[in-house]
Amino acid sequence: MPLTLFLKPFLSAPSINFSKRNSYGNSCEHNLKIPTGLKVFCLRMPTPTKFMRKKKKVEIFKDSADEADQKNWRRLMLEIEESGSAVPVLRSRRDKHQALPKDTILGTLVRLKQLKKWNLVGEILEWLRTQHWWDFNEMDFAMLMTAYGKQGDFRKAERVMGYMNKKAFAPSVVPYTALMEAYGRGGRYEEAAALFHRMQTSGPEPSAVTYQIILKIFVEGNKFKEAEEIFESLLNDEKSSIKPDQKLFHMMIYMHRKAGSYEKACKILSLMAERGVQQSAVTYNSLMSFETSYKEVSHIYDKMQRAGIKPDVVSYALLINAYGKARREDEALAVFVEMLDAGVRPTRKTYNILLDAFAISGMVEQARIVFKSMRRDRFTPDLYSYTTMLSAYINASDMDGAEKFFRRLRQDKIEANVVTYGTLIYGYAKGNDLEKMMKTYEEMILCGIKANQTIFTTIMDAYGKNGDFDSAVFWYKEMESRGFPPDKKAKNILLSVASSDEEREEATQIVEKKGDRSTGDHAFSEYPSDSVDDAFSEYASDSKDDYVDDEFDEDISSLKENEDDLILVEGW
Repeated sequence: MPLTLFLKPFLSAPSINFSKRNSYGNSCEHNLKIPTGLKVFCLRMPTPTKFMRKKKKVEIFKDSADEADQKNWRRLMLEIEESGSAVPVLRSRRDKHQALPKDTILGTLVRLKQLKKWNLVGEILEWLRTQHWWDFNEMDFAMLMTAYGKQGDFRKAERVMGYMNKKAFAPSVVPYTALMEAYGRGGRYEEAAALFHRMQTSGPEPSAVTYQIILKIFVEGNKFKEAEEIFESLLNDEKSSIKPDQKLFHMMIYMHRKAGSYEKACKILSLMAERGVQQSAVTYNSLMSFETSYKEVSHIYDKMQRAGIKPDVVSYALLINAYGKARREDEALAVFVEMLDAGVRPTRKTYNILLDAFAISGMVEQARIVFKSMRRDRFTPDLYSYTTMLSAYINASDMDGAEKFFRRLRQDKIEANVVTYGTLIYGYAKGNDLEKMMKTYEEMILCGIKANQTIFTTIMDAYGKNGDFDSAVFWYKEMESRGFPPDKKAKNILLSVASSDEEREEATQIVEKKGDRSTGDHAFSEYPSDSVDDAFSEYASDSKDDYVDDEFDEDISSLKENEDDLILVEGW
């Protein structure tokens, strides 16, 4: 593995124990002219840890018949995965005069449930309803209702509920909860709330899972007041038999995070301690996700460790993200190495966040090592990985390298999106290569990709900086005609590129023409008026935040990880 050089002061991360630093970093001497006060460190990505190495699986079967059954079932699942449909595959396995083995059907349904392939679960159950050889019972209806609930298909869920009522099945919390979830996922929040209140008054009595789902529905629908009311009712020990557990507390912390109320989130954290509810890494991850300052994120991370809670992959990702945003790449790498030393398996998203930490500062060699290490550790780089690597070349002002990498992106059959093209357009704009900038823009349009406000502002700024005021005005108006009201940043750029009195008067008239209709809430509004560089860096890293949020949301959704087992009738 090649070595990377950090030609900058090495600053230790306040929250990280660097006692093991020698395991991944050593000072070295080279014939380089180093400015005073700078130290050179040779750092490399660590060798694959034990959990990353391929393990030879040893399978044990009861007998040859069991082995044949297991292998046949795996081939069945592979066929379903490849075809994207389950029923044709199951039909092909069924003899004309024989039913499919029940174990095969149940095993397939359970596996698809575990994989959250609810569309396939629903497809199989709908087919089984029409088969004379299958006794479609109440448990099957419960599973079908759950599948519709997960997909947000409330119309089908309503239809099945009506059929169950005709069959005179006893009211059960399972199908009612599934119908409520279908309403919530389908955006019918009022219907979901009405059904929940009907369950409270008329039955069947809501279960703990019902409360988890209704809280999630309200939080996703931004109905924070309703969510708080339900949560507070659970805190009343005299009126409620269901006590809020860790997952419900996490959902409330997540809600306050979404609402931007850090103080209320801290109160929920204190309430957890008061009521003796165990805290976990997810608890602290939710608080870390509030913060933008690496110092605050580091402080919460320290607090978590002092509480004796082991950080998980999301904890490390949030800390790496905070250091990367602060352009403290060496600390970001140090956290990543500590994560490996702790035996925590990184995800593709974690690698992407580390990759972005180097890309922001244009540290191409370091970014390339992270990019290569993803494949070494059996993580296939995705579009975000390629776009971030492309931005590393652009931030290093290496457009030759950026062009070569863009060609590689196509060779690897990665389909570029608006952010990828916008990154390349920004690179040409930054280098004042207007011809290639426009050629890339036209190519993007031919690919059927529509420009966004950031791209229009970048092009406008590039022409303005090159003294072409008329073209800057054209792209300002083009942005507006494409449905993007110019924000404060765009207006300031147009005013700043006007050089003569006549141009300044024209720019003022154009900007003031729309008055206060612009919201000013777009990506550029927070930055100075003379450059889009910082704004584009923020724009290009927006999806990095999405990655961190996705990681956190996955953990927040852990309140539903065992929900499937709770909500389904025992036996599935």
